Amino acid sequence: MVSAATSFGLQIRAWRQVRGLSQFELASQAGFSARHVSFIETGRARPSREAVLALGEVLDLPFRERNRLLEAAGFAHVFGETPLSADEMSHVLSMFQFILDRHLPYAAIAMDRHWNCVLSNRAASQFFPMLVSPALGGPPNNILRFTFHPEGSRRWIVNWPEVERHLLSRAELQLGSTKDPVSAALLAEIRSYASTSTMGDSHAASRPDDLLLPIHIRMGNLDLRMFSTIMTLCTPRDVTLQELRIETFFPADQNSERCWRQNFAECTTQMWSAPAATDHLSVR
Repeated sequence: MVSAATSFGLQIRAWRQVRGLSQFELASQAGFSARHVSFIETGRARPSREAVLALGEVLDLPFRERNRLLEAAGFAHVFGETPLSADEMSHVLSMFQFILDRHLPYAAIAMDRHWNCVLSNRAASQFFPMLVSPALGGPPNNILRFTFHPEGSRRWIVNWPEVERHLLSRAELQLGSTKDPVSAALLAEIRSYASTSTMGDSHAASRPDDLLLPIHIRMGNLDLRMFSTIMTLCTPRDVTLQELRIETFFPADQNSERCWRQNFAECTTQMWSAPAATDHLSVR
């Protein structure tokens, strides 16, 4: 039977390897000796609560994973997790919706940790359903599935190999290092849609230009060159808030901006109207 200390040590070793750190590097940054880290990883030493938090900080772990480390070491969770449906989250969701609506006339969405769309502005609600087969519709509107599925938006993405590599790399990083069964099932599904060549390249080191994802969409008379970027909250103290992400889309050139405004004029004319209706809101 695996002891709590051994279970914790195995998790630390796994995360250290994911981050590409040696025992000496992890120990130096956490303020420990390499010998102590070695003892922790092998289960010969039981870490204190402060040591668990220090290791989680150095490994740059999401709050959810830090809570799991604390639990494995025999301590209570430190970071709360408030459901999006809770009353106290209504103000936060209103703030997110405000940000999305101020991005009009361009598309913007908010996603949870499983890449489910929980909020969108009018432009996104008008644009993205055009790219996806109705057979894939209905909540939860999962952005990864809607993109990678053969009946999803990949059909219209001219630079699909580049987009596929970028998104699969992000999915591997965000979903592949957790024991969450929902994340594991989603990642397995996405991998089944991905090409073999992309699968082999999905663990490549990130580059500075990976912060912006160029997307070229061509569907009928619609020809758009866009780029997207992801934003997160800087100083959340809640697991749910840390995992929420806003993805915003921008036209990449003047022709694409002109094309966007011509095809989505309704979004342009409504951008400073009354607060948006929430029929596109799907909180899980």
